[in-house]
Amino acid sequence: MYHMRTATVRDLRYRFSQVESLLQEGEEIQITKRKRVIARLSPPESPPSPHRPDFLARLKKIYGKKVLKVSGAELLARERDRY
Repeated sequence: MYHMRTATVRDLRYRFSQVESLLQEGEEIQITKRKRVIARLSPPESPPSPHRPDFLARLKKIYGKKVLKVSGAELLARERDRY
């Protein structure tokens, strides 16, 4: 493939890995046959990122500036010693 944004039907057939890598980089590719554009390949639109809750803000809202007397590591050690 000599052009970055065009590929022939033959390129699709024999060099699909190169065409695929261009698509993964986000480029739109025009497919030509006998120097005429017959199709366009475009990469899929990326889905919007899912909303993640703000756990730190939630903890601050629940506990405020309250400091626990026992650390989480100590609580875990106590739980492990139970069995």
